[in-house]
Amino acid sequence: MSELRIYEENGQPVTTYSQFDDIRDHLAAIGVQFERWEASMQLDAQASQDEVIEAYRGSVNRLMNQYGFKSVDVISLQPTHPQKDALRNKFLSEHRHEEFEVRFFVEGEALFYIRENNRVHGVLCSAGDLISVPANVRHWFDMGPNPNFKAIRLFITPDGWVANYTGDKIADQFPRLEAPHYYQQAA
Repeated sequence: MSELRIYEENGQPVTTYSQFDDIRDHLAAIGVQFERWEASMQLDAQASQDEVIEAYRGSVNRLMNQYGFKSVDVISLQPTHPQKDALRNKFLSEHRHEEFEVRFFVEGEALFYIRENNRVHGVLCSAGDLISVPANVRHWFDMGPNPNFKAIRLFITPDGWVANYTGDKIADQFPRLEAPHYYQQAA
C-alpha cells in the first residue's frame, strides 16, 4: 500500500497520508508526479521486458511524448541478487539527476525520499505506482535489504541513471525500508 510521510529536515515527523488522492496532490505541490497505472493484459512473474512494457504501452508512450524520453527498460531485483547490498548503498545517499527519475512499480515496493521546500517527503511506492522526480531535485532511494521489485524506467539521455551526489548525510537520519510496509529508523 502506498504511503507518504512528510518530515521536517531534522527528521521530525509532520504528517502521513495513505489515500492516493492525498499522496498525489501533496507530491504535485512539490513538482513530483504520482500516478496509478493498470496493465492492458495479464502478466505472469516470468514476463519478459518487452511483455511488461507492452502491458503498459499507452501510459509509457504518453510519458515519452510528454517529456521527450528516448528509452525505456525494466529493472528487476530479487532478494537473491548477489550485489543487492552494494546497489542499496549506492542509492541511499542524497543525490540529484540532470533528468527526471521515473519509476513505475510493476511488482513489489520501494521507498523514495524527496527533499524539497525544507521538508523531506518519504514515498512508499507499491505495485501500480508511478513516481517521477523532476531533474535536480534532491532525493534518495531505498529498496530495502532484500529487494523484491520490478519497475519500468524511462530515460532522456542514453547514459541512463547518472547521480550527482550532494555529500549531505541527511539520508542517514531518516527511517529505512527494512521489511514490506515497515520503516525502521536509520542507524
